[in-house]
Amino acid sequence: MLTILLDGIASGMLLFVLACGLSVTMGLMNFVNLAHGAFGMAGGYVLVVLLQRWGWPFLACLPAAFLATALLGLLLERTLYARLYRREHLDQVLFSIGLVFMAGATADWLMGAQQQIIQLPAWLSGRVDLGIGELGRYRIFLILVCAGIVAGLQLGLLRTRFGAQLRAAVDDATVARGLGIPVPRLFAITFALGSGLAGLGGALGVEVLGLDPTFPLKYLVYMLIVVAVGGANTILGPALAALLLGVVDVAGKYWLPQLGAFIIYTAMVALLLLRPHGLLAKQA
Repeated sequence: MLTILLDGIASGMLLFVLACGLSVTMGLMNFVNLAHGAFGMAGGYVLVVLLQRWGWPFLACLPAAFLATALLGLLLERTLYARLYRREHLDQVLFSIGLVFMAGATADWLMGAQQQIIQLPAWLSGRVDLGIGELGRYRIFLILVCAGIVAGLQLGLLRTRFGAQLRAAVDDATVARGLGIPVPRLFAITFALGSGLAGLGGALGVEVLGLDPTFPLKYLVYMLIVVAVGGANTILGPALAALLLGVVDVAGKYWLPQLGAFIIYTAMVALLLLRPHGLLAKQA
């Protein structure tokens, strides 16, 4: 039982890192970026190339995946996304879905359609006996890293000058500009941060989730579930939603494998019926 719980927590934490950037862009920037999973796929491929082909240490590949996808996100935000901030959500959806298919085709052309396989370092392989159950070393690593990311994001949003300026820019961009807050720069940095976190989640998830050109579409639904259930204007809400859904998904596949992924959708519907605005989201 404890092993299933911890495995679900690890899966939920990983899902949160993948989805938190989408929560930021949708909740704080009011931009529907359905191409968010493409940045996760890009981060995964960065790790595969650096680790498997160039022989980089695993721990060096993770910040490299974050930085590479953050720079890619910054470039796309300045050249493409910024032009759509004031457009209708339908325009944003169509544009970002188009990017998903372009990213998938590019990954297929460059890396092939096969699943990517990586070799974890020895200290992350195998399982650890916790006394009341066993858990893989890599799952423990995921829990620790992702918990640190949750804490860092929450503190950064609530306790720093950047977080205060970002919240002010989201509430009223015109007044924020009048006060001297560089709104376009804030949005660019925020978008880059969200893209980098998606890339980091994709890199961390290669071993657990797999990686191929269908990655952005395959896990887009899971990211949207986390944002919808947790609420798009918080950090702790999606984190809590990801943990709950991760545990429910793992437990359901263990005890009721014949139902497959149906259980996570049932949990989503139940949670949204109880909390239609999200677990921790404030009503408009």
